[in-house]
Amino acid sequence: MENVRNLFQLLSRNFGLLNEQCCENCCGQEVSNVQSHILYEINRQHQPSMQEVAGALGMDITTFSRQVKTLVDKGFVKKTPHPSDNRINVLSLTSEGLSMENNINLTVNAQLHDVLSTMTEFERDTVIRSIKLFNAAMQHSVSFCTPPQ
Repeated sequence: MENVRNLFQLLSRNFGLLNEQCCENCCGQEVSNVQSHILYEINRQHQPSMQEVAGALGMDITTFSRQVKTLVDKGFVKKTPHPSDNRINVLSLTSEGLSMENNINLTVNAQLHDVLSTMTEFERDTVIRSIKLFNAAMQHSVSFCTPPQ
């Protein structure tokens, strides 16, 4: 059997390099790869709480809070107390943050388009279908990150 972990290590590393290059090429050193993921997730959700975004990204709240503070200080993210519960902070992108997220999104999509354009239409469809299938299986797997007994 093929070394599946090795395949995913390479895929993860290569995709990480694409994201890293994107952040350097489209926005300079203003946004790290992790911060790019945070901007994406805030934009994807409608006024999410800090806990919702941290959970979606699989980050512990302490690390996530530091990253959000940096993005707030840079003027990309706005943190507002929830109207009905001041213990919860709601996140939104500022106009500068939305512009940054749009630039990152355009760059990553162009890079992915370039990668996929090296394949036939059948290969592209197969890869995209396979990624969707695998993501769905991972979301439904209870044992995905549970150490073996």
